[in-house]
Amino acid sequence: MSEKLKAISLFSGAGIGELKLPKDKIEVIAANELIPKRAQCYSHFYPETEMICGDITDKVVKNKIIEIANKKQADLLLVTPPCQGVSTLGKNKKQFQFENDNRNFLILEALDIIDSCNFDYILIENVPRFIKMYFPFEHDYFTLEQILNQKFRTKYNIEVKVLNAKDYGVPQLRPRAIIKLWKKGKYWAWPKKDDEITLEEAIGFLPSLEPGEDSGIKWHYAKPENPRAVLAMRHTKSGQSAIKNKVFYPKKEDGTRIKGFHNTFKRLEWDKPCPARTTYCGSISSHNNVHPGHLLSDGTYSDPRVLTLLETFIVSSIPEDIDFPDGVTDSFIRTIIGEAIPPQLMKRIIELIGVNDIDTISKTR
Repeated sequence: MSEKLKAISLFSGAGIGELKLPKDKIEVIAANELIPKRAQCYSHFYPETEMICGDITDKVVKNKIIEIANKKQADLLLVTPPCQGVSTLGKNKKQFQFENDNRNFLILEALDIIDSCNFDYILIENVPRFIKMYFPFEHDYFTLEQILNQKFRTKYNIEVKVLNAKDYGVPQLRPRAIIKLWKKGKYWAWPKKDDEITLEEAIGFLPSLEPGEDSGIKWHYAKPENPRAVLAMRHTKSGQSAIKNKVFYPKKEDGTRIKGFHNTFKRLEWDKPCPARTTYCGSISSHNNVHPGHLLSDGTYSDPRVLTLLETFIVSSIPEDIDFPDGVTDSFIRTIIGEAIPPQLMKRIIELIGVNDIDTISKTR
């Protein structure tokens, strides 16, 4: 392909997942996001992309997206609907609970846009549970793959896989459901796996930090932490949870023991990829968030804190020199990272559009 593919991005968030899209291959001409603060951040990263901030269920908004796609002859549709309603960390566990969360059915709005346009390639991405969910269609319930086949199998090739970011140049355990549709007669290969990158290989070169300390390196400063949690983590080694400590366990203000799961108040492991960064990755008490630490001469462990933003960027394949709009908070940045597909994984998938034989291209990290 000599010309750039023109893309439309739906449920764009702040655009984190698109940070590494190959600029010589893809031009995102329009994006849609519901929440203004995320839309503003997207426009900060991609000022040349037309941002349509609004509800995709609104006919005016949806028709505007369709109009732009058809007028500019968009080739590619990127669809990354909200995953909070189906995430295993969320409250929704059963089908009837899925049905009570309207976010879970926003993908059906995207199908209307596919029906009304003529994309050559379509990427749908979400958490793995998403492809097991049943959606209402034609007076019955079907998986999304079944619906896509019923609607589009004569026009598109359709393939569904679960890819883990750790296998594609991202030092993070982050499985994502990937659904690809591409027109008959065109090509779109799947990426080959890379060796895993451990946390030590990814961030081991960075200096240790105490809670509240700033290294002077861009984005490498440690959040302040609750002193009681800090004490518990100082006596917790890599890969372990302070919840299991017999003496130095997490305590409430009144000194009573905090109850938690095996992966709360837990240090990461140097010799493995980082666990998934969630929207709560800034909380020392949440799942798998504490720096692995180093054993000190007094028998305690260093770095009783969550990963810094720089460390979070690295394990999420986000450019280390990234700049955000003025005024955004640490919490906002961590939230939009937790919501997004790692950009390196997105890049590895998108760069193979038009490729039939993967062995004809070189792999990059």
